[in-house]
Amino acid sequence: MNPARHYEADDLALFAMQLLPPEELTEVAAHVAECQLCRQQIAQLQGDLAVYAMAAEMHSPPAQTRERLMKQVARERKNVMVERAPAPLEQVPPRRQSIAPGAEQVPFGRGPGTGRYLQEQEETPRRNIAAVIFPWIGWAVAAGLAVIMGSLYHERDSLKASMAAQAGQIDKLSADAASAKQLLDAMTDPAAKRVTLTKAAAVPVPPQPQGKVIYVPEKGTLLFTASNMEPLEVYKTYELWLIPADGRDPIPAGTFHPDERGNAIVIMPPLPKGIEAKAFGVTIEDDGGSQTPTMPIVMAGS
Repeated sequence: MNPARHYEADDLALFAMQLLPPEELTEVAAHVAECQLCRQQIAQLQGDLAVYAMAAEMHSPPAQTRERLMKQVARERKNVMVERAPAPLEQVPPRRQSIAPGAEQVPFGRGPGTGRYLQEQEETPRRNIAAVIFPWIGWAVAAGLAVIMGSLYHERDSLKASMAAQAGQIDKLSADAASAKQLLDAMTDPAAKRVTLTKAAAVPVPPQPQGKVIYVPEKGTLLFTASNMEPLEVYKTYELWLIPADGRDPIPAGTFHPDERGNAIVIMPPLPKGIEAKAFGVTIEDDGGSQTPTMPIVMAGS
């Protein structure tokens, strides 16, 4: 074929996608081998197709969608090819062709492959193929975007759950830090009163049970430690009492069970603030504690 005559963009696009019939593929390939302009157009078309293929994540359509599509195609009207007698060449209007500057113009109707441009019946199937393929490319891009959005949605929920768990851990650590600071302030407060408790029995038996209280009246903070405490019967417990200086009834200051070595500790029981203490005492109560002390007082200190 004379390189001055070129194929149209639709034919070159079908050639780039390998959708032409075998005999036309051979014909176009022979022309492209001689025509640099057509080769450049095909290279550009192949580059665009490669971009489509890389940008869209291809997925097979669902079975229901495919079935609906096939039914829709079956209902569409089919173009029936009708054979007609070829019209004389001189009666067929010439098609617009691009001619390279300075190239020799070949008379219309001459040269290999020129009869293809005169047959509209052959162009219709090729354009129908392109009309079916290109909508599927858009569908594939939309499906890829839907998959990406679903993945981002699940990642967002996972991050929200992780942030909520971390916020709970931060709140717990903050509360523990505040409690530790309050205890340290009570132990180092110059206004804290330190009282040592001893067993009230008339005959001392070594080693003697002993208890120590650190109490800050203004803050209602109390720390009690005991050693050498005697073990108790089942369902019994020791209870610490704060005896107010103004004569009010004793206030419960926490219950405790000594360990196997007789050691025990009470840390910051709930006490009202601003109550001056006259003394502290320890009694033996039923498990769970009491609101009034049960005599006798086994340990006392003022």
